[in-house]
Amino acid sequence: MNFDQARFNMIESQIRTWDVLDQAVLDAVAAVKREDFVLEPYRELAFADMQIPLRRVPGDPGEYMLTPKLEARMLQELGLSPEDKVLEVGTGSGYVTALLSRLASRVVSVEIVPEFTELAQGRLQSVGASNVTLEIGDAIGGWANEAPYDAILLTGSVPALPPAFRDQLKPGGRLLAVIGNEPAMTGTLVTRVTDSDYSSRGLFETCIPPLRNAPPGTRFVF
Repeated sequence: MNFDQARFNMIESQIRTWDVLDQAVLDAVAAVKREDFVLEPYRELAFADMQIPLRRVPGDPGEYMLTPKLEARMLQELGLSPEDKVLEVGTGSGYVTALLSRLASRVVSVEIVPEFTELAQGRLQSVGASNVTLEIGDAIGGWANEAPYDAILLTGSVPALPPAFRDQLKPGGRLLAVIGNEPAMTGTLVTRVTDSDYSSRGLFETCIPPLRNAPPGTRFVF
């Protein structure tokens, strides 16, 4: 398989056509070898418009890599700058972490499954992502250790957004989360306008697996 051609085709036929036109995001996707972040049995599916399992374990609750176009769209909507410090909740394969490392100054990525962190560590080292700190833990209520953040990205869905996340944004900070319950979920951008004021905007409809331990509840009203 010609991976370089497959990557080019993925960018042109999937990512650009989903209104991802930010050149910095496109350059990052072109530079990071997505095929190196998937399990070997799925390597030739790395560029397919599908969610790819993160492991092959009987009874696994179902963690997946998101589709390439969704990963790219989420990054574009965050509007990252080279000075930003980013919190990623759900390291997974480490692929989105690698993309974030190219777009921001510093990335703190938290994963509840130690096995995923171990695999991601090696993959990120291989691509020279030296500005990433990997943590193991449950960040469903935020991650206060290095707050506040310029941007926060949730790589799994939540029925409702835990308030701790918005509290851990800097003024002007942005958060991208997929909020709702299957089959109706909305990619939502939350911006901390001032110390006490927030704005929220629904961007697109999608459906992705939930973060572990995501609490039920009513969506936060701004």
